[in-house]
Amino acid sequence: MTTQYSASDPSAPSRTYRVFLVDDHAVFRSGVRAELGREPDMTVVGEAGSVAEAVRGIDAAKPDVVLLDVHMPDGGGIAVLRDIASGPVCLALSVSDAAEDVIAVIRAGARGYVTKTISGHELADAIRRVAGGDAVFGPRLAGFVLDSFTGRSAVPEPPLDPELDSLTPRELEVLRLLARGYTYREIAEELFISIKTVETHASNVLRKTQQSNRNALTRWAHRRRIE
Repeated sequence: MTTQYSASDPSAPSRTYRVFLVDDHAVFRSGVRAELGREPDMTVVGEAGSVAEAVRGIDAAKPDVVLLDVHMPDGGGIAVLRDIASGPVCLALSVSDAAEDVIAVIRAGARGYVTKTISGHELADAIRRVAGGDAVFGPRLAGFVLDSFTGRSAVPEPPLDPELDSLTPRELEVLRLLARGYTYREIAEELFISIKTVETHASNVLRKTQQSNRNALTRWAHRRRIE
């Protein structure tokens, strides 16, 4: 039950944090919304399951903090960070704790990065902290960021890769899922496109990366830490 406060109650929260949820899994968004609903100073002002929907919704809702999934179709959290107007603070909330994901999203402009194993209370505290100007990471994730910006990162700045740069955002999503072992049917279901479209993207990826078959493509992707 949400606690009710009177206007004169000194324990009442001093402000309300307006939060926007971005994740391509509706069930997960529902769970986060329920957890934050237990916090008296949290209000979810919108949610989105795609990059385009997120950009429109964030610009309209003007939240204080955006909770942002990293891996989504059409470029994921980095695409959202690139396309939204300046204003809201972004906190990455992802299942991934890979160094390359953490570093990439922080370089793109996120203020912090937490994993989906976080509790509802801890997540609310992370929202308050990034809204107040702090950078928020778990201890292991903070180490990735510190190493990156002090030049000691195990994940160096990637060199120019013309073959990888030639891929469209959608082709890159298909490549990631192929590298994870998804079938064409599973990729189609994940990206909400037809199997025929997946086949077309996969063919384009093979051509652009100059790989002869899927096994070679998977090895190529893993060498570039695309997984």
